[in-house]
Amino acid sequence: MNTPDSVARWCREGLALVAEDASGLLGYGVREYTFFDQGFITMLMVAPRARGRGVGRSLLDAKANSCATPKLFTSVNASNQPMQRLLLSAGWHAVGLLHGLDEGDPEVFYLCPALDGSAPLL
Repeated sequence: MNTPDSVARWCREGLALVAEDASGLLGYGVREYTFFDQGFITMLMVAPRARGRGVGRSLLDAKANSCATPKLFTSVNASNQPMQRLLLSAGWHAVGLLHGLDEGDPEVFYLCPALDGSAPLL
């Protein structure tokens, strides 16, 4: 959940990667290792004014390239088509669907492709 307390904790713990330019904050990404001891991108947020400029892809790739576990996952609401397009364009694979978190809007789980370009790590 993206609450002010969560954002403060992520920053305090050094989990947030920030993208900014001269105009200010463009977005941030958070990766944790609390999902079955594997990497999990908990949050990827891009400011509306910065969307469509590659900020989300840069944050996603940076978190993937520095992941310390063999697998990296994320999840997104089925209704969040822009994020799903980003993940698919980056080569991520849908690997599961979970109902019940947000009523009427299931969560789609994605797995990052292997960094060496081989088949997904399943």
